[in-house]
Amino acid sequence: MNRRTLLKTSLAAGLLAGTQTLQGEVLMNETKFKQSLASWCYSGGDKWTLDRLCQIAKELGCSSVELVTPAEFPTLQKHGLSCAMSGNTMPGVFKTGFNNLKYHDELVERTGKVIEACAAAKFPNVIGFIGYKYLEPEDPKSGTISRDDAIANSIKGLKRVMPIAEKLGVNVCIEHLNSRDGSHPMKGHPGYQGDDLELVAEVIRKVGSPRCKLLFDVYHVQIMHGDVIRRLEECKDILGHIHTAGNPGRGELDENQELNYKAIAKKLKEMKYDAFVGHEFLATKDPLECLKQAVQLFA
Repeated sequence: MNRRTLLKTSLAAGLLAGTQTLQGEVLMNETKFKQSLASWCYSGGDKWTLDRLCQIAKELGCSSVELVTPAEFPTLQKHGLSCAMSGNTMPGVFKTGFNNLKYHDELVERTGKVIEACAAAKFPNVIGFIGYKYLEPEDPKSGTISRDDAIANSIKGLKRVMPIAEKLGVNVCIEHLNSRDGSHPMKGHPGYQGDDLELVAEVIRKVGSPRCKLLFDVYHVQIMHGDVIRRLEECKDILGHIHTAGNPGRGELDENQELNYKAIAKKLKEMKYDAFVGHEFLATKDPLECLKQAVQLFA
């Protein structure tokens, strides 16, 4: 039995057993994409501990657990994992974004500190947000920020962050979110001003830095725009990270949802996309089995 045959045999065994670290390492070697698990979906509360999620990530062949903050970096490092996308420490997170001038000073300071922590740990990305369209994010009656002002303000704020991002070699990835699904706080964000992919792309391109990139969340793009594969092509020059989830419902990537993730993976491969694919879905079945299925779609 030659080495290639042995690897394929071990991979098949690993997918059946699903728990051996060695088998996970083989899967990592054979995977076409760097893959990551979003911490908030699978750890905390009555879910797995972060330690257990890190173990599962390695078993599945994923090299990252993401959306943790610098305080949790040591847990990932203990397991030899990266954080493909660092979380944001800004209070209000999605709501208090770069579109609102009143938050710029705090956003710049906090984002700068997370960039420094990522650089020290050799982690690649920090997440960022456009923010809610209301002058007071919690109060829709407070008045709204116009589209033009949102673009101008976001560019202004992000340009203040770019010198440290460029100096330390860390990307700030701005996420497009959907504003249509209000059924769950993490399924949609009514009021989010970065719900238009073209607005987010315009901001990133006008910032004009190689360290300002797009977090392309397939689930959110499908809800707001559809036409996912064409939009990946249109955004290929600014792609920094991919998130996955099934639609409708933000569930696993199975046959009960409408997105064709095999075709999406094929498109990313054709585009020679080489950054991370992060799985950010809320499993409705056995989460380990759902994660195995998701990882295999991009393997």
